[in-house]
Amino acid sequence: MSILETERLILRKWTYEDVDDLFEYAKSDLVGPNAGWKPHKDQEESKEIIKMFIESDEVYAIELKDENKVIGSIGIHRRTPDEKLKDLKQREIGYVLNPKYWGNGYVPEATNALIKHGFEEMNLELIWCAHYDYNMRSKRVIEKSPFKYIFKRKEELKLLDNKKVTTLYHNLTKEEYYKNI
Repeated sequence: MSILETERLILRKWTYEDVDDLFEYAKSDLVGPNAGWKPHKDQEESKEIIKMFIESDEVYAIELKDENKVIGSIGIHRRTPDEKLKDLKQREIGYVLNPKYWGNGYVPEATNALIKHGFEEMNLELIWCAHYDYNMRSKRVIEKSPFKYIFKRKEELKLLDNKKVTTLYHNLTKEEYYKNI
């Protein structure tokens, strides 16, 4: 996993020293349910998630340079939302942010860095990004990015007791990316 740097952020591998920062936002009812999971009950749960992040090598800690603090996470996950496109080299971006830092453009900044990395360094052909129909903040992030709406699908969120949701999928092709830079 490469370290990615933007004007205000460092996207880097998680460490166990980040547990307090993760728990600070992962315990919030404003974060997990909008991302498809229940709020963390304690720091042990956050530590287990960090272990999963480290092992998967797909999820970056979003560190705010000015504060040397992890304020969220952004992943580039091995997923194929559309089976008709399964032969393409693709990933899906997903993100969460500490509510104290909402409204500052940090997630669009991190997303754009990850898109660039995905196409220019990972040689991806397609990048997806999705949001649940009730998650207006994620919708706004996608609207600020070059992703295009593709389709929606009814799904059940296992980590939220099989809550029924509508997920809206957007993507960006490598060709579209290079046309717009």
